[in-house]
Amino acid sequence: QVQLVESGGGLVQAGGSLRLSCAASGSIRSINTMGWFRRAPGKQREFVAQITKGGSTNYADSVKDRFTISRDDAKNTVYLQMNSLKPEDTDVYYCHVDRATYYYGGHYSEGYDYWGQGTQVTVSS
Repeated sequence: QVQLVESGGGLVQAGGSLRLSCAASGSIRSINTMGWFRRAPGKQREFVAQITKGGSTNYADSVKDRFTISRDDAKNTVYLQMNSLKPEDTDVYYCHVDRATYYYGGHYSEGYDYWGQGTQVTVSS
């Protein structure tokens, strides 16, 4: 089926930058919308950014003008470039795919609502 693996998290000082990547694996034919969410311990999951198959983007107000989402469909990968990071950006960041078409068991199928395992981003003040 489809698996998502994030990378690129880490520790950075306030004002610094990080680039997250999320690679989807499996016999994928196409991916619809890809996005990023984040969640700190004890808090609800928060939308960060998304990019449609056609390239339209949407951002949370809290990250607009600082974060940039992009995708490489040849690699089935979505990226999140995070600039001007703030301590309040500290969270576990999760990659999400809303719908994917993949080849499995001799035919194409559609799957929904895939999540990665998360990558920790820590911004120190």
